[in-house]
Amino acid sequence: MKIGDFEHIPRKRFGQNFLKDENLLLKMIRAIDPQPGDQFVEIGSGTGALTEHLLSSVASLEAIEIDRDLVEYLKEKFGPEPHFRVHSADALSFDYQSLVQTSLSLPSKKLRLAGNLPYNISTPLLFHLVSFSEIFSDMHFMLQKEVVDRMTAEPRSKEYGRLSVRMQYHFKVSSLFKVPPEAFHPKPKVVSAVVRLVPYETPLDPVLNMQCFEEVLRLSFNQRRKMLSNTLKPYFKDEDFEALGLKGSARPEELFVKDFVGLCNFLIRNNRWPHTR
Repeated sequence: MKIGDFEHIPRKRFGQNFLKDENLLLKMIRAIDPQPGDQFVEIGSGTGALTEHLLSSVASLEAIEIDRDLVEYLKEKFGPEPHFRVHSADALSFDYQSLVQTSLSLPSKKLRLAGNLPYNISTPLLFHLVSFSEIFSDMHFMLQKEVVDRMTAEPRSKEYGRLSVRMQYHFKVSSLFKVPPEAFHPKPKVVSAVVRLVPYETPLDPVLNMQCFEEVLRLSFNQRRKMLSNTLKPYFKDEDFEALGLKGSARPEELFVKDFVGLCNFLIRNNRWPHTR
């Protein structure tokens, strides 16, 4: 991929697929709707296509890029901008909380997050970002459509699972539009989609212990076709499900987010966590 005098060969190990369709890029910018006072974080800045549009509109931009060649390119291209900084780092382990304290950011204002997420790490990256949801006002991502479908899935659908519950517990999730493979270089084998995540200030049904919640989800969906009375047997008796208004014969995919919250909170209130019954 050649940009002026700079030539870059996309690296498969980093999941690099660069958006080249200017119309779709502008559509994504319109969906993000950057404002002059916004402080942005961009994951996977790549060759700076999205970066350039954001920088022309916002107060500050922190870029997270793992490819060292692209880090140097971004520094050279946008380095003179006083409100721009690039971090040579892995988005999957980056401490986003640290950005709240930087000179580019105002602690009183929440950050905004955007990016074309590498498809090979998208799910673990989303789980990582969950733990920083309180510092962001919203997130806009380009992702594999299959992942977006799982994030927005409703109970009783084949896409509904652990990712659906975790994302919908923390965020209002909206699938915005699809992006065809032809819009990228190199062309991926899958259709992509842009998704918007808006963190809830207070969850609709607050969890009393997040570690417990995660364990209930893990056990439930590890064997998604089995009944709850089997998958959650280490923690629940048959009568416990009845007390919660659930059926032990139900499958995990039949439960709503609030039902999983109820299961977790039942364990906490009855001193069943972290001990088994």
